[in-house]
Amino acid sequence: MGKKLNYGMIGGSLDAFIGDVHRKAIAVNENAELVAGCFSSNAEKNRSCGEHYQLDSDRIYTDYKEMAEKESAREDGIDFVCITTPNHTHYEMAKCFLENGIHVSCEKPLCFTIEEAKELERLAKEKELFFCVTYTYTGYNMVKLARELVMAGEIGEVININCEYLQDWMINALEEGATANTKIAVWRADPTKSGISDCVGDIGTHIESMVSYITGLHVKKVAAVLDTYGHELDLNANILVEMDNGCHGVFSCSQVCAGHANGLLIKIFGKNGSIEWHQEAPDQLLVKKKNQPIQIYNRGYSYIGGRADELNRIPCGHPEGLVVAFANIYQAFTNTIMKTQNGEALTASDKDYPDIEFGIRGMEFVTAVVKSSQNGSVWTEV
Repeated sequence: MGKKLNYGMIGGSLDAFIGDVHRKAIAVNENAELVAGCFSSNAEKNRSCGEHYQLDSDRIYTDYKEMAEKESAREDGIDFVCITTPNHTHYEMAKCFLENGIHVSCEKPLCFTIEEAKELERLAKEKELFFCVTYTYTGYNMVKLARELVMAGEIGEVININCEYLQDWMINALEEGATANTKIAVWRADPTKSGISDCVGDIGTHIESMVSYITGLHVKKVAAVLDTYGHELDLNANILVEMDNGCHGVFSCSQVCAGHANGLLIKIFGKNGSIEWHQEAPDQLLVKKKNQPIQIYNRGYSYIGGRADELNRIPCGHPEGLVVAFANIYQAFTNTIMKTQNGEALTASDKDYPDIEFGIRGMEFVTAVVKSSQNGSVWTEV
C-alpha cells in the first residue's frame, strides 16, 4: 500500500491521557509516523514531548496555525492531524487544517454548535478531505459483531433500546462548596471550555453514537432531565429517546454514580431477541434469542466472522482493550487516506470509522437534550 503516512498532533503532551492513547493506537497499525506536533501551550511541555518522540526541532510548533501552514507547504508534510485538545478548541483547529488541505482526526464532541459542525463538513467535502471523529467504542470487535447481527435481522425489528454510561470520577463535586479537583475536571466543568454540556457531551454522545452504529437508527426526539447539583453544567442525565423507526428507549449517563468506573452498557431489544455489550468486558457479546438459552459470543473464536474476525489481533482469552478499539478506527481511517492517495478503490471496511456525520449527529443530540431539559423536559426534535 506504499509508504507510511506522516501525521501531526495537537495537544497530547506527555502528561495527557487521551493524546497518549491516540499515539499508541496509531502505532499499533504501523502505517503512520508522528513527525510534527504542537503538544501544549506550555513551552517546556511542548518541547519535551517533541523531543521524546525525536521530532526535528523545526517541526515542534508553538502555534497550530503555523503548523498547518508550514506542514501543508512541505513535500514531506503531514497527511493528517490528530486533535486531542479540550472541546472549545476543536472547531478552529479542525477548520485551519482543512483549509490547508490536511485530513483531520478529532476528539469528540466535534465542536460547540451544529452550525460549526456543518461548516466543518462543508469544508471537508469542498476540499475532498477525510474527517474522523473518534467515538472510540465503535472500534471494538464485538461491537462490530453486534452491528452485523442486528443488521442481519438476528434479533428482529428493534423495538426498545436501554443504555447507560455510568462513572463516579466527579462524585466529590457533590460535596457542599466542592469544586473540580483534577485538571480534566476543571475544564470539563467550565462552559467556556466544555460547551453547553459536561456529562452528556462527554459520555452521553458515546451512547448515541453506539446505538446509531449498531442499529443504523438515529435519535429523532428526546425528553431529558439534566442534574447539575448546583454546578454550571450537567453531571447526571436521564433521557427518553424516540428513534426514527418509532421505537423508544432510555439513555442514562452520569459522572457521579458511586462504584462505577467506566460502565458503558448497551442493550438493544428486537422482536425476536436482544444483544447486550458491556464496555468493561468488551470481548464478550450476549445474544438472547426468544425461547432460547443465552448465547455468549467470545472474541477470537473460530465461530466469529465478518468485520470482528478481520480486526482480531491477538488470540482469544487475551483481552483487547481501549487502545485496540482506537487502533481499529485508525486502521480504517488511515487505509482510506492511503488508498485514495494511491488511486485504489475503497472497501466497506476502509470506510468503517466514525466520520464527520457522527460528529454532527452528536452535536444535534447534545443540543436537543439541553434544550429539552431547560424547557421542562418536553419532547424535543433532534
